[in-house]
Amino acid sequence: MAVISLSAVAYAESVRVAGDEADEAIIRYIQQHHQIAIGQNEAERIKLRIGSASPPPEPLFTEASGKEILTGIPRPFRVTDAEVREALREPIGVILESVRRAFEKTPPDLAADVCQNGVWLAGGGALLRGLGDLLGRTLRLPVHVEKDPLTTVARGAGIAMEAMDQYRQVFIN
Repeated sequence: MAVISLSAVAYAESVRVAGDEADEAIIRYIQQHHQIAIGQNEAERIKLRIGSASPPPEPLFTEASGKEILTGIPRPFRVTDAEVREALREPIGVILESVRRAFEKTPPDLAADVCQNGVWLAGGGALLRGLGDLLGRTLRLPVHVEKDPLTTVARGAGIAMEAMDQYRQVFIN
């Protein structure tokens, strides 16, 4: 999480919430509510297929497979987007809280920049359906999702490295 203005970092914080934590949350939810154990790959597939931070226009569901906790017997089951959203409530809450904290710690002089330019989402979390909409409603600010959020950080680091003198103030000593 970072607030950047005039090529300088006004505030930065790293929160340990990413795809793996979201997958773990889905695994726990399925175990508690369906009494079925699933693996990391199945949780990731469910998240990518129907995961969302806010309700989609039409309800989604997917068929998944795991094994019954009591018997160990493999079983198919159906999971809905509402269930996945419930499972992701805590990781999404951590993200929302870190955004709020970032704005609390950001100098007031940058408020106009943020109001004018909005918030940009990058990284894998930006791919979660509806996260931009949820952030926009929560912050009451425009939220934009980078067109290729998975590579944004790497591309930005490359640009900064190529013009190190111009971007020196964004590097941490």
